[in-house]
Amino acid sequence: MYAIVEIAGQQFKVSKDLKVYVNRLTNEEGSKVSFDKVLLLDDNGAITLGAPAIEGASVEAKVLQHLKGDKVIVFKKKRRKGYKKRNGHRQYLTQIVIEGISATGTKKAAPKAEKVAEAKAPKAAKKADDLKLIEGVGPKAAEALVEAGITTFSKLAKTSADAVKAILEASESKLSHLDPTTWAQQAQLAADGKMDELKKLQDELNGGKAV
Repeated sequence: MYAIVEIAGQQFKVSKDLKVYVNRLTNEEGSKVSFDKVLLLDDNGAITLGAPAIEGASVEAKVLQHLKGDKVIVFKKKRRKGYKKRNGHRQYLTQIVIEGISATGTKKAAPKAEKVAEAKAPKAAKKADDLKLIEGVGPKAAEALVEAGITTFSKLAKTSADAVKAILEASESKLSHLDPTTWAQQAQLAADGKMDELKKLQDELNGGKAV
């Protein structure tokens, strides 16, 4: 089981016993801490998406230590002004270890039941849509969405932008720069078969973003 959770303003993909460095927390070393802003849960293939957070889900952790990160050099210069300034910065961090992921109260998909239904009626099984028709969704982004269980336009239309952003940031393909703000709107038009309206909307977008 793994989860995508927001901790101190940042999103992390976590699992049990994983050690994570987060922005400095106020909790004392050795204390227990719980994070309830869980955006996505994967329980052995049963994926639950939040809108934006999953009600009843939480990530339990223990504070190991407070420390400073590696020094980062910030250098500023103005051309032809003779201005140069060099500063160093070390971010205040907290190391935590994930002790457990609680999914109490969440509604999860039943993959076994779905497989039985597909086995009984394989011809009636709905094929996956080409998510690349959505402006801003490239091949790697489409692959990340499919891996998260979003295989059709209708599923993408029902998924919040925050949940999609969490999926992109958790991907190993470096997709955090993508902006999924309009993807649900585009996907709804595609799911309804309103391709002319979709094309008109996409003409007004720039890389999937509203101009």
